[in-house]
Amino acid sequence: MNPVNLFLLVAALFLVLLPFLRGAYQRIWLLGGVLLMAVVTSVPAWQVLTGATREWLLPGNGVIGEIPLRLDGLSAWFILIINLVFLTGAVYGLSYLRHYQAHRNTLTLHYLSFLLLHLALLSLCVIQNSLVFLVMWEVMTLAAFVAVIFEHEKWVTVKAGINFLIQSHISLLLLMVGFLYGAIHTGSYDLAAFAGLPGGRGTATALMLLFIAGFGIKAGFVPFHTWLPYAHPAAPAHISGIMSGVIIKIGLFGILRMLLILSVDFTTVGYLLLAVSLVSGVYGVMLAIVQHNLKKLLAYHSIENIGIIGLGIGLGCIGLGGGHPLLAALGFGGALLHILNHALFKSLLFYTAGNVYQATHTLHIEHLGGVMRKMPLTSLLFLVAAIAICGIPPFNGFVSEFLVYAGLYQWMQEASLVTLVVIIFTIMGLVLIGGLALLCFTKAFGIVFLGNARRGHAGAEVSRGQLAPLWVLALLILLIGTFPQVFTGFLARPVAQFTAMVPHAGAAVEMGTSGLEPVPLSGVVNGMVTPVAAAAWGVILVSLLLWALRSLVIRTKSQETSPTWSCGYVAPTPKLQYTAGSFARSYTKLFRAVLTFSRRERGVDAIFPAGGHYESHADDKMEKWFVDKPVNGFQWLMSRLLFLQNGKLQVYILYGILFMAAVILIPVFTGWLGDLLQFLKQL
Repeated sequence: MNPVNLFLLVAALFLVLLPFLRGAYQRIWLLGGVLLMAVVTSVPAWQVLTGATREWLLPGNGVIGEIPLRLDGLSAWFILIINLVFLTGAVYGLSYLRHYQAHRNTLTLHYLSFLLLHLALLSLCVIQNSLVFLVMWEVMTLAAFVAVIFEHEKWVTVKAGINFLIQSHISLLLLMVGFLYGAIHTGSYDLAAFAGLPGGRGTATALMLLFIAGFGIKAGFVPFHTWLPYAHPAAPAHISGIMSGVIIKIGLFGILRMLLILSVDFTTVGYLLLAVSLVSGVYGVMLAIVQHNLKKLLAYHSIENIGIIGLGIGLGCIGLGGGHPLLAALGFGGALLHILNHALFKSLLFYTAGNVYQATHTLHIEHLGGVMRKMPLTSLLFLVAAIAICGIPPFNGFVSEFLVYAGLYQWMQEASLVTLVVIIFTIMGLVLIGGLALLCFTKAFGIVFLGNARRGHAGAEVSRGQLAPLWVLALLILLIGTFPQVFTGFLARPVAQFTAMVPHAGAAVEMGTSGLEPVPLSGVVNGMVTPVAAAAWGVILVSLLLWALRSLVIRTKSQETSPTWSCGYVAPTPKLQYTAGSFARSYTKLFRAVLTFSRRERGVDAIFPAGGHYESHADDKMEKWFVDKPVNGFQWLMSRLLFLQNGKLQVYILYGILFMAAVILIPVFTGWLGDLLQFLKQL
C-alpha cells in the first residue's frame, strides 16, 4: 500500500476509536497509534536519508488544486526526530498521567490532542501545498493548545494557553500573508512554484523576512519568544518535552524549507539570522539564570538553544551567499545536528523535572533541596542532560556546538576587517552562552538536588517504566557524543540540499593542496568530528582510570566519617544553605542594567524579630516592550470608548438608525461630491 494512504488510514483509525475506549485499553491504543504512525513514516524517511527523494500527489479540488507531498532529506531528518521524541514522550506521559486517572474525559481529550499533534507535525514536514500547509499549521496549534491546558482548572494554565494561542495565530497571519502573496504572483499553491516568484532577489528576500517572523514566533526567537516561558511550565512534563523538543523546531523547519525554495540574498538573510540568534542565545540564558521555577528556567534555555541553532543557519546562509560550500556545510550541519541534540537533552530535562514535581509537588527552586537522596536515578539523568546542554564532552551538545565553532573559524580565514569584527563578536557570544549555561545548571542542580530539603517535601523515585524512556534518551546523548561521525553521516543528504545551491560547488570541496582530489563535504565534516570522538573517549577512559586508582588506593585504608564543620552552629538548618537567589546574586548585580527585578520584602527589626520575608522575580524586558505596552495601550484606547456600550436600549436603537442613514446617505454624498469635482474640472 502507498505509505501516504497507510499513514492516513492508521491515523484515522486510532483517532476515531480512541474515545470509545477506557482505562488501560485507551493507554495501549494511544501508544499503539503513536508507534504505528512512527513506523509508517520512519521507514520511508530512513530510505530517503540513504536514497532518493520520494514524492506523492494527492487529488485536491478546484480551490486548492493538487496536493504535492515531497519527502526529501530535510523532511526525513525532522520526521525521525519528531517520531523519536513522540515515542519517548508517549511512554513517559502514560506513566506521568497515572495520577490523573480520575479525570477520564480530560484524559481522553488529552490523548486525542496528542495523536492529532503527532499527525500534524509529521504532515507539515511533507506537505508542499501552501494552503493545506496553513490548515495543518492551525491543526497543530489547536492540538498543542488543548495539550498545554490539560490542568485547565488552574487559571495560570489557561492564561498561558491563551497566550500561546494568540501569538500562534499572529504567526499564522504572517504565514498566510506570505503564502497568499506567493500564490497570487505565481498562480499556484505549490511551494515549488515560489522559486519562480517575479520581482527578483529583492522581492524574495523581503518575503523571506516575513517568513522568518512568522516561523520565528513558533521557534521562539527573541523578541517573538514571550509565549514560551509561560506555556512550558503550564503544560504537563511530557508535553513540555515535546514542545521544546519538536514543536518549536517546526518553526526552524519552515525557515529552512523556505531557504531551499526562495532565491533570496543569502548573505543579507545570514547576517540577519546571526544578529537575531545571537541576541536570542545570550538573552535567553541570561534570563534563565534568575528564574525560580525549574521548568521556566528550562524554557528560557530553549530560547538560548534556538539561538545556537539560528547561528548555524545564519553561517550556512553566509556560506551560500559567499560561495563557500564548507562554511555552508558546517553551518547547516551544526544547526541540524543541534536540532536533534536539543530535542534529546531538553526533553530529558523536562521529563526529570516532571519526576521532581510528582515527588515534591513543587517546581519552585527555592523550596527544593536534597532531592538526590530520595531520587538518585532522576538526579543522575538530570545531571547527564545538564552536562550535555552546557556543551561539555563526552555528550552530544559539544559536537554540534563544535561544528558551529568550526564554521566560524573557517569563515575567519577569508574574512575582511568588518567581517572579522562580526566573527569575533559571534564567537564571544557563543562563549558567553556556554559559560552562563554552566553557571545556570550548576545553580539548578546544586540547589534542587544537593543539600537538605528546605520545605520537608517527601519524595520517592518514580517507577522503572517511567524511567525507561529517559534512559533511552541518555544513551542517545552519550552515543552522539562518542560516535558523532555516524550521525553526521546521516546528515549528508539534508546538508547536500543546501551546499548544492553554492555556484559551481557541487557536493565536494578542495582541500587546499594542489594535486589532491576533491573530497565530499560529508567526508570533510566527518573528518572534523572524528578527533572530537577521540577526545570524548579520552575523557571517559581517563575518568575510569582515576576512579579505578582511587578505588585501589582506598581499599586498604580505613575510612572514618564525621560531621562537617558547622561554623559554630550547633543546630544547622536548611535555611543556612545557599538559595537560588543568593547563588546568582553576584551575577544579578553585574547585569542589573539588562535585567529587571521586582521584589516583595518584609524586613526584620527589634531584638527578637518575629520573622522576615524576601522574594524576588525577574521580569522579561522584551515582554514588557513588545507585549505589555501595546496591550496596555489598546486597553486604554478601548476604555475611552466604553460609553458606547452603556446598556440603554434606546441608544442601541439610535445606533441602528444612524447606521441605516449612513448606508443611504453616503452614496448620495459621494455622487454629489463627484458632480462637484467634475464641475470644478470644467471651470
